[in-house]
Amino acid sequence: MSGHSYSYFPGCSQSGTAEEFGLSTEAVCRALGIELAELPDWNCCGASSAHMTNDLLSVALPGRDLAIANLLSKDLLVVCAACYSRLKVAQARINCDEALAGKIEDIVGADPRFNGEVRHLLDMLVNDIGFAYIKKWMKLELSGLKAVPYYGCLLVRPPEFCFCDSVENPTDLDRLLEAIGVEVRPWSFKTDCCGGSLSLSRTDVVERLVNRLFVRAEEAGASCIVTACPMCAANLEMRQKPGRLSFKIEHRVPVLYFTELLGLALGVAGVEKCLARHIISPMPLMKELELLTTERA
Repeated sequence: MSGHSYSYFPGCSQSGTAEEFGLSTEAVCRALGIELAELPDWNCCGASSAHMTNDLLSVALPGRDLAIANLLSKDLLVVCAACYSRLKVAQARINCDEALAGKIEDIVGADPRFNGEVRHLLDMLVNDIGFAYIKKWMKLELSGLKAVPYYGCLLVRPPEFCFCDSVENPTDLDRLLEAIGVEVRPWSFKTDCCGGSLSLSRTDVVERLVNRLFVRAEEAGASCIVTACPMCAANLEMRQKPGRLSFKIEHRVPVLYFTELLGLALGVAGVEKCLARHIISPMPLMKELELLTTERA
């Protein structure tokens, strides 16, 4: 097996609204022999409100998690795009500002100067594990599935902290999906904002942004949208039916986490249970393409 080992920050969403993301992440890592050591007594990183509420708090919350990660002496793996952004930004600020680092240390009661790397799961799979190794363990090619990869804002911005190969046209998720047999449809909206942080305050803006993403995905010939962000996934899934945001047409495009599709390709048991949790059910599409098997149910 891979022999790779990381400390692991699951984040709040993966224990709640995006539980299927967390479960499929852990299952995929087990299948690939990737060891995850969950941070003991981790806390919320502050996404998405702390940095808009109190600057010191926005650094102290992820700073405490970084201090815990110090004790494990491994690179820190993160799955949520928002958590990844907050931890990366906090690490950079703490490590280059000794006065701030001292304040955070006083607040959290431990040294927050984490010298390991904060890694996103997608980055690790693409650049550490590699496609050849993933293909070695595949049980199923996801042929027939047409998808558009959706990175959203926080995997690519700010570019000085992020891992993707391009701000405007990243390809990491594209290439991972292609490696497991998915037909990636070209579109120009993979890094457009879905308005997730405005879900409560400016639903008029969210309506316009979300509707445009679905219309463009459908025009691209996609049967699903694949993302790595639980905030994007929730915002997109909850806002497809007319009446909620007064769309002129009803969208029924499933929004999936890339770990769920990777789990299908690897033959991981229990992935169907993750798929069944979605608001817009992908099950009819998966059954039509014969991507579900009774052996894994």
